[in-house]
Amino acid sequence: MDADERDVWLYLKSWSGQFVALAEISRRAGGKRREEKEPGWAVPVLGRMVEKGLAESDSTGHYRLKPLSRKEKQQRWVSPQVRKILEKSGKSFDDVYTLEVPDELKDDL
Repeated sequence: MDADERDVWLYLKSWSGQFVALAEISRRAGGKRREEKEPGWAVPVLGRMVEKGLAESDSTGHYRLKPLSRKEKQQRWVSPQVRKILEKSGKSFDDVYTLEVPDELKDDL
């Protein structure tokens, strides 16, 4: 990810799943001066992000970050220290149980 993609990604991340207009992204992600010098600089950047699967667009030309499903999210350890302790113990922790969330609680998540 280059610097332009990072700027656009950070800007779209602040909108939390809402679609944002291309002109707004060009103006806010790169700054007012960059938009004056290079109008539409975000068009190729957003095109690359859509090809990589980082962003998606709707039929009106608005863009947003592609939402991750809960299963696609990376699992993390509680802390690096806990990870080291568990790895030193020599036990296998491959059989992890996943608890199902009841339907009435899914709306609260």
